Amino acid sequence: MSRIDFAFGADDRLRMACQTAARHAQAGRRLLVYCTDARRMRRFDAMLWSFEPASFVTHAPIGDPLAAEAAVLLAGDPAALEAAAHEGWLLNLDLECPPGPGRFERILEIVSGHEADVAAARRRWLAYKAEGHELRAHDLAAGNPDGAA
Repeated sequence: MSRIDFAFGADDRLRMACQTAARHAQAGRRLLVYCTDARRMRRFDAMLWSFEPASFVTHAPIGDPLAAEAAVLLAGDPAALEAAAHEGWLLNLDLECPPGPGRFERILEIVSGHEADVAAARRRWLAYKAEGHELRAHDLAAGNPDGAA
């Protein structure tokens, strides 16, 4: 079973996802990011180029020729996620659980305070719990700026 960390109360879900991706890249750990919402994935992709003026996080979609050298791999659909053959860390930016969550060592879930985001996170929490995964909650508003990442 996977360990799944929910970081609740992010001011900006995508910005925090970028910060998380940057920390993983700096630590030399590859991160797979999953999101089937093409608009959200494009925003995340664009933010990785510019969220901090002095930083750049190497990233590429699964299947891209540059993916072998990228610190962050982007999977925009279940087929891409399956093709990733990655059993490390997954950052889920989708509103649903990723397919096959048990194959990942750890899944990171970042949740903003927006009502729809919180409701979707609650559904994911219950689904993961029903599958028997180890769940941990981190309250970002309680002064833990790094959350689970």
